[in-house]
Order: sequence, then structure tokens, then C-alpha cells
Amino acid sequence: MVEISFDFKEKLDTTIGGEMHSYCFQCGACVGDCPSARYSKRGFNPRRIVLQTIVGMEEVLLEEGSIIWECTNCYNCYERCPQDVRPVEVITAMKNMAAKRETNPEDVRSMVKTVETKGMTTVLTALVDKRRVDLGLKTLKEIPVSDIQELLTEKER
Repeated sequence: MVEISFDFKEKLDTTIGGEMHSYCFQCGACVGDCPSARYSKRGFNPRRIVLQTIVGMEEVLLEEGSIIWECTNCYNCYERCPQDVRPVEVITAMKNMAAKRETNPEDVRSMVKTVETKGMTTVLTALVDKRRVDLGLKTLKEIPVSDIQELLTEKER
């Protein structure tokens, strides 16, 4: 049995990116060019996800392993929506809500931890430096990790 949460709708309305979800009239324009909808084995569908927000299906959308993590953030749905609902931003808002609950995927949590400690999503190695030289690219500058950590600490206050 699915529990409907009207509180969830209100939370989403006050979350950056989520405020337009209730304007969706379910036309389906968002699905047409969605690569995740086309290739998902689990049935990713931005129209269905927005409908689930409208009816307040918080536990389904924010549970561990939620289908929202299959969104590629390509913004095709954003460009196609005649109501300016911005489904990708609604989904991103829910990803942020899931991260606060710590129901985001382990690989996402790991990447966030790498950004917090290294300042980028991947760890630089001597091989990366060599490959950049081989490709004629500039070497990467040192990331001011302390600045990133200070910003993250300020955000938590």
C-alpha cells in the first residue's frame, strides 16, 4: 500500500527546483526525447514521477534505490514542457531531499565525499597528469579544498 503525503507536496513546493511540480497537466511532452525513458529497464518516466509528486508519494520517490536516480539531467524535458514545470529540476530537488535522508546511492555519497576532501569528482593520479600532457592539455591547478570545506560548513549553519 502506498501512503500519500500532502506534507511532501508542501516541502517540494518550498524546495528550490520543486516549486513548479503541481502545474503539470500530464501532457507527456517530457517523455518524448528523454534518454532515460527510452533506455531504462525499470521504466523511468518523468511524467509519472511528476504525477507521483502531485499525489504526494514521498516514500516511493525518496526511498533507497528510487528511480529518480536514473535521470541523466539532460534537460530535454525542461525544454519541451509547455507548462514550464521543469521536470529535471523537480527531480533534482528530490535528489537533494533524498541526500538529506541519506537514501541516495552509495556511489553518489562516495562522489560527494571525494568532492569534499579532494575538490573534484575524481582523484588525480600521475597517470591523469601524463595523459593530459600527451593530449596537450594544461596541468590542473591545486584545488583549494579548505575553501570548499569552509563553504560547506557555512551552509550547514
